Amino acid sequence: MADVRSIEDHAREAYPEECCGFLLGTLGEPKAVRATRRAANVAPEDRPRRYAIDPRELLAADREASRAGQEILGFYHSHPDHPARPSDFDLGHAAWPGYSYVILSIVDRNPNDLRAWLMDSERRSVQAETLSIIGE
Repeated sequence: MADVRSIEDHAREAYPEECCGFLLGTLGEPKAVRATRRAANVAPEDRPRRYAIDPRELLAADREASRAGQEILGFYHSHPDHPARPSDFDLGHAAWPGYSYVILSIVDRNPNDLRAWLMDSERRSVQAETLSIIGE
């Protein structure tokens, strides 16, 4: 639960902008998130509704996960004052099929709902996913 609290804390700090970060862990059924890693939201505009992660930060997170015997399982981000379901923008920019996308709805700085999704932008498909967020 410490990793869920970490995502919630990140969302509170970033509010009213979206926060974003990485889900690190191991593949399995369900995927096991063993750690989260914050990322800076470098979206050039409309940060309350958009997030972007610098590719250099992605490489650093990948190296960190590899050193720990893990991998990047996906990404998390917040939806300030909006539901925890993928927006059209999220779906259109989900460039990593098979990766998990955790979305936290945060309303007036209060965490509201946390959900995990699998998204495929080519097929324009979204499906709910079950993740195990266990931390270490």
